[in-house]
Amino acid sequence: MQPLLSVRNLTLTYPNGYQALKGISFDVMPGEFLVIIGLSGSGKSTLLRCLNRLLEPTTGSITFNDRDITHIQGEALREHRARIGMIFQHFNLIPRHSVIKNVLYGALGATPTLNAMLGRFSDDAQRRAQEALQVVGIPEKAEIRADSLSGGQQQRVAIARALMQQPQLLLADEPVASLDPSTSHSVMSYLERINKEMNTTVICNLHFLSLVRQYATRVIALKNGEMVFQGSPHDITDEWFATIYGEDAVEVEIR
Repeated sequence: MQPLLSVRNLTLTYPNGYQALKGISFDVMPGEFLVIIGLSGSGKSTLLRCLNRLLEPTTGSITFNDRDITHIQGEALREHRARIGMIFQHFNLIPRHSVIKNVLYGALGATPTLNAMLGRFSDDAQRRAQEALQVVGIPEKAEIRADSLSGGQQQRVAIARALMQQPQLLLADEPVASLDPSTSHSVMSYLERINKEMNTTVICNLHFLSLVRQYATRVIALKNGEMVFQGSPHDITDEWFATIYGEDAVEVEIR
């Protein structure tokens, strides 16, 4: 089986000289639930933003579906982003708009420009938006304002919006960092369902190893922009934890 995604010797250096990524290489197979761990500032978010090309890598290569997408521009870049869903820590919803409208905005890339500007979506898009809300368990919230939801419900709306793209790859950047422990498991379980039932490949940045061990099929760890671990979540021993997070770090468990 060919990798869905291949990253080779990826570096990113910001204009001020700070090197955020230093020679990162890994493959992602179709159907994986890959989790990236590491301290804040280790390069996790930068890496995800390189994968969907929100950031331009300095050197190295990213291959997606056997196509080099490292420096694509214009229509090729829009096509690439249409195949990749993105979930952010802070939801990025439009608060005053309804839940269903926020979900429908995930279909903007496939909507004719005039219709997109007028907020007009096809019957098929409307149907898929309702189905996406079913997937994340909040179909009854469709017509209420997004800012009336709890944090966990807002993150479910963000997941439903990403599903509107029918993505091959779903990127989640600290999707539970703003949530309480019980809600964190709820959101992670929906990502797991999307991964297993819809066969959508997931790459997720996380902090808590208890969540990593429960949901990840494989883990890579970054430290100061370098990859320091790659393997099974169950291979992260106390020694590896200290290597990744520092000798004085204490593991916090999410139950």
